[in-house]
Amino acid sequence: MRRAARLAVLLVLPLPGLAADPPVRAVTLSNAGLMQLDRAGMLAPGEAIAFDVPVEAVDDVLKSLLLRDPAGQAGAVRLPAQDLEAEAFRGLPVRPGDFETRASLFRALRGQAVEAGGASGRLAGAEDVEGGLRLSLLTATGLRVLALDEGAEVRLQDQALAARLAQAAEALAASRSADVRRLEITLAGAGAPREVGLTYIAAAPLWKPSWRLVIPAGMGEARLQGWAVVENRSGADWDGVRLSLVSGNPAAFAQAIYAPILVDRPVLPVRSAERVAVEADTGPRPAPPVAAMAAPAPMLRRGPAAAEAAPLAALPEAQAQASPGRVAFTLPAPVSLRGGETANLPFIDAGLPAERIWWVQDLAARSPLNALRLTNTTGHVLPDGLAAVFGMAGAEAGTWLGDAELRAVAPGEARIIAFARDREVRLTATQSATEQPAKVELRRGLVVIGTRRSEETALAIDPHGARGRLVLDLPRRPGAAPQFPVVAEGDFGLRTEAMLDGTAATLRFAWVREGRQEVPLWDAGLGDPVLLRWRGIDLEEAMRRLPGGPGSLETLQAVLEQLPAEAPGRAALAGIVASLAEARQLLDAARGAVRAAAIAEAALGRARAAAEDRSGAAREAARRALNEASLAAERTGAAADAAWDSWQRAAQAVLARTG
Repeated sequence: MRRAARLAVLLVLPLPGLAADPPVRAVTLSNAGLMQLDRAGMLAPGEAIAFDVPVEAVDDVLKSLLLRDPAGQAGAVRLPAQDLEAEAFRGLPVRPGDFETRASLFRALRGQAVEAGGASGRLAGAEDVEGGLRLSLLTATGLRVLALDEGAEVRLQDQALAARLAQAAEALAASRSADVRRLEITLAGAGAPREVGLTYIAAAPLWKPSWRLVIPAGMGEARLQGWAVVENRSGADWDGVRLSLVSGNPAAFAQAIYAPILVDRPVLPVRSAERVAVEADTGPRPAPPVAAMAAPAPMLRRGPAAAEAAPLAALPEAQAQASPGRVAFTLPAPVSLRGGETANLPFIDAGLPAERIWWVQDLAARSPLNALRLTNTTGHVLPDGLAAVFGMAGAEAGTWLGDAELRAVAPGEARIIAFARDREVRLTATQSATEQPAKVELRRGLVVIGTRRSEETALAIDPHGARGRLVLDLPRRPGAAPQFPVVAEGDFGLRTEAMLDGTAATLRFAWVREGRQEVPLWDAGLGDPVLLRWRGIDLEEAMRRLPGGPGSLETLQAVLEQLPAEAPGRAALAGIVASLAEARQLLDAARGAVRAAAIAEAALGRARAAAEDRSGAAREAARRALNEASLAAERTGAAADAAWDSWQRAAQAVLARTG
């Protein structure tokens, strides 16, 4: 391809000073998805600090940059615009594609005043030809065509435009590396070389701890080895850096500092006449189809003993430094890792107390989990990670047993981690509940019954000869108190333990829930039973609402039969039941007397009507019948009054028992 014609720029631009690219000295990786990079190096007088930063990290660098300079004073941090190319070409008559060839560049500059080949004029056109460039100029006397040789100079008369074109060309070259930006930091005021440093935070892939856990066959010491997968995505090589791995829970935010942010403003429309919208008639359509309805612990070794696995290679121990809410593991040796590389680095090698157990998390499971209870005696937090579990001795020696999730463990805490399911141990769970009265309390017109509901989970276990500890996590039951030892509470619910001796067994876990039932002796809506008159109520309708009526006596008799002999209030309840039974008899008698009185009153009414309708001898007979009916009504009414009074005295005795 021909070389583009040289475009001379008359604007003298200030040359940038020397720039030092300080190397990375230390890296701290956090499990929050961030890294802290510490750079340091010697800086000569007049030099600026400059280094490349990935575009996606610029926001974090701008919000977190710290400068360390014993003698200088911080100036400014400068870097190209985020959309470097678009900003550089804003307002120019050329676009980035015009730089593809010299002819396309000159065609984009048509109309600009130039000097070329000893002539001056405005560009009218340009064309690549054999041996050079053909340029068309509009001069004061007309159109002039120039044939320019290779290397000929074309000078723009607009020096400001020439300077901007030079900047645009520089931006175009820089934009070819669109994924990085070069930051330049000026430090003024120092007259001698000195060491300067800077620290900043940037997003980084999580460092990923993974564990190798070698466990004993029963109770003993487990070997825990920790490895950390780290990735260098910082945009700079790490050459002998001090690497620290931090586990904590810091607050971390991202903010778009680098991106230009324009504030939205409401747009007021230009008002015009409103359009008249008419929906065209497209004719009828078929009705939509009807949707079809859907169809309705230490564990017994089961194999012979075997030699233990070969000893593990020791790992270098990182130095752990704990502070509130975090722990940092600083590796003992410098780390070198080129940009874009991944490494798996050891950082823990510790022996921890451990116990093999069975673990039941789900009562519906057919078999328990094989698990290990591990106690952290390292003196610092063990971070979250995935553990590959291996056997230490016996038939399991050197054998991978499964994977387990290890959540953060504080110093002195114990964690249960499960790595397999023991299909040789079988489980069957059932649920049951019973309820019975436990105590009685008498109140005015009420019998308050305290109930005790027992809820039980029964777990049948067949360990097939294996012995060991079984840990069960049972769900909480709000309002119910467990009647078994609870060794821990947490997100898992209630944790309890049992020892299995190799034989089939049934474990029972009970909860007690206290309840309350109120049995009214009469309906308070009727008022005081002692003041009621039988002629003022519908006795048949009101029977269940009166002391001794159907319902309350039967309920309290059933409670008395179920109430334990030593239960509080039992004697008082027995007295209430006896009083209610007496009131029932009297109420039944009063009911019969009231019915008889009602019949007599009805007969009296008929006799009175007959006496008024008769005449002569029949009238005399009707009067005699009326007299007899009147005497019968008086007699039955008096009997009903007496029976009602007897019931009311019994009702008063019931009320007296309830205070």
